[in-house]
Amino acid sequence: MNTSSDPTVQPVPASVVEQVDAADVTLSNPKRAVISLGSNLGNRLETLQGAVDALEETPGLRVKAVSPVYETAPWGVDPASQPAYFNAVVLIKTTLPPDSLLERGHAIEEAFERVRDERWGPRTIDVDILAYQDVVSDDPRLTLPHPRAHERAFVLVPWHDVDPEAQVPGRGAVAELLSSVGSEGVHQRTDLELRLPE
Repeated sequence: MNTSSDPTVQPVPASVVEQVDAADVTLSNPKRAVISLGSNLGNRLETLQGAVDALEETPGLRVKAVSPVYETAPWGVDPASQPAYFNAVVLIKTTLPPDSLLERGHAIEEAFERVRDERWGPRTIDVDILAYQDVVSDDPRLTLPHPRAHERAFVLVPWHDVDPEAQVPGRGAVAELLSSVGSEGVHQRTDLELRLPE
């Protein structure tokens, strides 16, 4: 029998091999990172899902887990002055260094027309890096872990959901931080769900 006519032994096209190799290379020795998402303008759920999808479409980045959606009052302002937030936390693996990940987060914010007019102002989307591996850095451009993550229930509750054993580098276990902060005002929206990208 002539094996070249046997359809089961067709060679794999070079383009497919290249794609597979490229995919492998992108995530050789990936780092763990944790990202929080928040939105209180426009279609909040759609915007959060769009941000999750945009993260997944980033070369060298894979979304590994997405938390439930929580609804919270806006932080640092009169709750009646702006709409409630939808918040979620995303676990990723990435080969991007922290500064490139930060740039990607800003690019996603810009794509959703995030406006930075005022501190704690309303926003279509907020993309914050909570932690990157065990890195502790006080670089003013990107402080790691996020300087206020350990005291914010709207971050700690969904983070604990996706990674109950998580640690905030230099601050301790998320579970312990959450028990001291409490989860008052952080309401799970069981009627809403963010999908993990296919």
